[in-house]
Amino acid sequence: MESVLIVLIMLVGLFLLVAVVRGIRVVQQFETGIVFRLGRIQSEIRGPGLHVIVPIVDRMQKVNMQIITMGVPAQEGITRDNVSVRVDAVVYFRVIDPIKAIVNVQNYLFAISQVAQTSLRSVIGQSELDQLLSDRDSLNTQLKAVIDEPTEGPWGIRIERVEVKDVTLPEGMKRSMSRQAEAERERRARIITADGEFQASKRLAAAAREMSADPAALQLRLLQTVVEVAAEKNSTLVMPLPVEMLRFFEKASGGAEPRRPEPEPEPEPVEEALEELEPVEELPQGEEMPQIQAPPVRDHAPTVQTPVWKEEDR
Repeated sequence: MESVLIVLIMLVGLFLLVAVVRGIRVVQQFETGIVFRLGRIQSEIRGPGLHVIVPIVDRMQKVNMQIITMGVPAQEGITRDNVSVRVDAVVYFRVIDPIKAIVNVQNYLFAISQVAQTSLRSVIGQSELDQLLSDRDSLNTQLKAVIDEPTEGPWGIRIERVEVKDVTLPEGMKRSMSRQAEAERERRARIITADGEFQASKRLAAAAREMSADPAALQLRLLQTVVEVAAEKNSTLVMPLPVEMLRFFEKASGGAEPRRPEPEPEPEPVEEALEELEPVEELPQGEEMPQIQAPPVRDHAPTVQTPVWKEEDR
């Protein structure tokens, strides 16, 4: 009888030990514990540490409170300016209300993934290609607002950040954009070259005005140019001769100055020219103007003679 009692006590102790072990729960620092007692959620949220629950009656579910990084699969869409693109993004979110995240949503990770994909397609359709490529900050802000609207209030999940990771364009659009970039670079190069020539022309004009004030400066510049040409070790040296020097030699040799063309006389008025003409003699009364007979017109057409055939010629 005593042995049976000992065995019964041992079984009860073993059962209690198993129950205590099953009722002990450890919650990590980055987690939060929610206890369901007979299917009803308890308002008390278990923080990090060691907790004991009633076996079989209570059930604890842990919720991760860390920021979760989720990649949004690439979505194909057509932008507002009718360009087909393929865009993928990254979503950073965390749970701020574990009770809503567990009770209101069956699987909040899958729900966030689906909302992110549909929101990304919607934002692609409302944006233009230039905005997708250059204005990423405003696009990320708009995408965050669209995803965060249905998740923070009813689901207890806050979207911390959304970033567009990559935008894939068709090959034809890439070639068109490369040609556009080349044309823009060429336009800028031409503008810069023209601006440089304009500034250089201004500097050269200013230098010419300064040199013209002193003839020696022009001679020194000429000698400097000769020195620069001679440094190339050429076999032929071209010496430019100023036109002023030729004029100096011409004056020194006593040459006459070139005669300027005389100005043409001004034409006389028409009235004076008519007065200088001799008056025409008038015919006496009763006489008629002699008539001039034209010479007879000869007919220069050639005369064709018909040959006469004789009997001997036949």
